Amino acid sequence: MSDIQHFFTPITIDKESFTENQIGYVTEGYLVNSDFPDLKDIDMAIIGVCESRRSTNNQGTALAPDNVRDFLYKLYQGSFRTRMVDLGNIEQGHDVEDTYYALKTTVDYLIRNNVIPIIIGGSQDLTYAQFLGYEKLEQTINIASVDSCFDIGNPEEEISNMAYLGKIILHQPNFLFNYSNIGYQTYLVDPSSLNMMNRLYFDTYRLGQIRDMIEESEPIIRHADMFTFDITAIKHSDAPAHPNASPNGFYAEEACQMMRYAGMNDKLTSLGIYEINPEYDVNGKTSHLAAQMIWCFMDGFYNRKNDFPSRSSSEYVKFHVVLQDEKYTINFFKSKKSDRWWMEVPYPPTKGLKFERHTLLPCSYKDYEMAVNNEIPDRWWQTYQKLA
Repeated sequence: MSDIQHFFTPITIDKESFTENQIGYVTEGYLVNSDFPDLKDIDMAIIGVCESRRSTNNQGTALAPDNVRDFLYKLYQGSFRTRMVDLGNIEQGHDVEDTYYALKTTVDYLIRNNVIPIIIGGSQDLTYAQFLGYEKLEQTINIASVDSCFDIGNPEEEISNMAYLGKIILHQPNFLFNYSNIGYQTYLVDPSSLNMMNRLYFDTYRLGQIRDMIEESEPIIRHADMFTFDITAIKHSDAPAHPNASPNGFYAEEACQMMRYAGMNDKLTSLGIYEINPEYDVNGKTSHLAAQMIWCFMDGFYNRKNDFPSRSSSEYVKFHVVLQDEKYTINFFKSKKSDRWWMEVPYPPTKGLKFERHTLLPCSYKDYEMAVNNEIPDRWWQTYQKLA
């Protein structure tokens, strides 16, 4: 028996109804009258979390996991061979904290076994439990979140789907290095929250910035260990399954593109999709989109390049840029395998340290162009300030 089996209730899937190339046919699941799936030689695991008690005006999100499964398992595999299991559903615990504990423990267990949890919520306060899954891994992590607002809230008050980020930021021990918001909508954000994000040197990108060049989201997502997607970041016409869905937001195909970037991220170890409420859906449109988003994540995963730069490798082209009267120098690396870019950011000098230390930061060709034009790229400067 697995260490996490007791957190899950089995689900009902009629495997005989699928053809051999549909995802539902090739996915082993924790089904009624079957054993808990083995994680050996598995790449990712579906986790449904039927929890919405801390949701503001959106209690129906607890019904989302099975609705998304209905569409996901009808999709066909792409050029990849899926190695995925479905662990079933984490039902509401006696208290919300019990649900958080079950999810936290499951995320920790799966990451340690090199299996990526794909969490289908449930309300977005579950992001906090997803984050806690990294607590005992003894590493700092980066979070990227596609969301129309920041959900900071008051850390003194009870956590909710609109107030969880403050808890993450102030959590002790502190193992969060960076948080990136992708697609916030200015009219939905309190200016004081934006000022706070800037003071913390977190990355915030307006919806218009990203929609103008969706490929600029790729290096942001590539920097993340953990990725979350609030379905309300997608415009209402493409994803109506939320009472607070906005007329503005990302298009469905842009959401799928970002999910593919997440899948291709060699360091990403968990994914969460939250805030789908089937009661407000139209002909299952949002659940169907979420299923296609997961498919795109899988497609990205099976196209990972494992091309993080090393100084000695001939697989990279190195560019050395001197800017601002030799005050700063930035080394850029371009992968010959994927055409992806990174740049070096120096740690502050430490007494007694013989060699300089650097961290490699994902970037884009646009950052290289800025440096060549004697401008410091924003993401380089943000990280440099944070390391100082």
